[in-house]
Amino acid sequence: MGGADERGNGGTPRPGSDHRHVLTHAREPTGWLPGRHEAAPLPALTLSTSVTASPLVPTPPPRATLGDEVVLIPVKGFRQAKGRLGGSMSDETRLRLVRSMAERVVAACSPLPVAVVCDDPEVAQWAEGCGATVMWEPGQGLNGAVGAGVEQLAAAGVHWVTVAHGDLPHARDIGALAPFAGITLVPDRKDDGTNVLRLPVGCDFHFAYGPGSFRSHRAEATRLGLPVRVLRIPALAYDVDWPSDLADLGG
Repeated sequence: MGGADERGNGGTPRPGSDHRHVLTHAREPTGWLPGRHEAAPLPALTLSTSVTASPLVPTPPPRATLGDEVVLIPVKGFRQAKGRLGGSMSDETRLRLVRSMAERVVAACSPLPVAVVCDDPEVAQWAEGCGATVMWEPGQGLNGAVGAGVEQLAAAGVHWVTVAHGDLPHARDIGALAPFAGITLVPDRKDDGTNVLRLPVGCDFHFAYGPGSFRSHRAEATRLGLPVRVLRIPALAYDVDWPSDLADLGG
């Protein structure tokens, strides 16, 4: 199966709803995964000034219908995220940066509803404050958490899911990607990682986040017999993993 390689996005935004619920699996919470709304134009990245930890574990209300399409964002505990940046900034600055990047990604998902998959109470509290649905998936690892989140969304009646990582400081228009009857991949600047991935639920897609995930995800779409669209969008290709990534962070 060949894939289209497009260098932009477009299409008419699809309507979404504001749902502030928690969806969980029946497991006791543990520590998070080892390893990994507004209109345009979005403001430049700014760092939040405070973070308050919450000892509370989310309690699920009745399951809600979220609509046809949802953006799913896996978010690691803020205090554990981006440890590689520790030598370049203080822990407080790193924590504010991580939280602000995640806020930017949530804002870029408009007009689609957002679900955050996590197993950190502080992240869950933050996500609810952003108007997102919280999907509590402890101890899964990144790929397991994303897969479980997609399954939960499918059970809630969702048909399309866009998975977006929370470390995209220039993110915009995630919720306005043009529809495509297959798998949409937005790689990082090196064509190595997968920063954004849109897929139909129920296709048995095996997530392979980590080094070389762009290649792996493209091969997985081919295995499933699904067409592939590659979008190279600079605002979504830029992520922050290493100190060298901080050079282009401003503005």
